[in-house]
Amino acid sequence: MKKVLIIDDDSRNIFALKAVLKAKGYSCVTANSAQSGIEILDNDNDVGIVLLDMMMPDMDGYQTIETIRQGAHNAIPIVSVTAQAMQGDREKCLAAGADEYVSKPIDVDQLLMILNDHLK
Repeated sequence: MKKVLIIDDDSRNIFALKAVLKAKGYSCVTANSAQSGIEILDNDNDVGIVLLDMMMPDMDGYQTIETIRQGAHNAIPIVSVTAQAMQGDREKCLAAGADEYVSKPIDVDQLLMILNDHLK
């Protein structure tokens, strides 16, 4: 099965999400910045989906989606993960090029359904 790439600037979020996904049998790779996440995509052909925090200091999720969509990995599924669950955020993330949207705190069952849909 393809790996899940978690891109989040908060190591606690990475730790918690990785622990949950590993317990469910998923292989994960992580990056604590958008730039390092893009580098992982460039060097690891086993990544099957990206879980992308939308609020990061170096490059926000919208810029990251744009960069990924313009590159060689433009078809990889991207799940926007955000604590900014405001009216219209889901639509804004999807319009930016994300395939799915999940708000924090993450509903694990919802996330697992998304992963199963995209990693079959």
